[in-house]
Amino acid sequence: MEQEKQRVIQEYVPGKQLTLAHVIANPDPILYTKLGIEEASALGILTLTPTETAIIAADIATKAAGVGIGYLDRFTGSLVIVGEVAAVETAIEAVNVFLQEKLQFSTARLTRS
Repeated sequence: MEQEKQRVIQEYVPGKQLTLAHVIANPDPILYTKLGIEEASALGILTLTPTETAIIAADIATKAAGVGIGYLDRFTGSLVIVGEVAAVETAIEAVNVFLQEKLQFSTARLTRS
């Protein structure tokens, strides 16, 4: 008996969301080497969809606290910010508030390690 072939079509439909908001305090220096960025007290990692939202998040973060942009990719929605631990946390919280209140995004709880 011949088996019927099934065709599966997958489609990526990004929602309006901040899916990861994480702070790494005092990261191992090897992380900076692997990322190709200058060392700081903390890294803040965000993942956003639509992916271009990383640009908006970077602007909000740098205006909210004394942080720098370690890495920004508008094609994957990845953003890494660098700075002192308190500044990185403040910046991520500001991004969360703006996206939730002004753009009606689903946001992620700030996590730390």
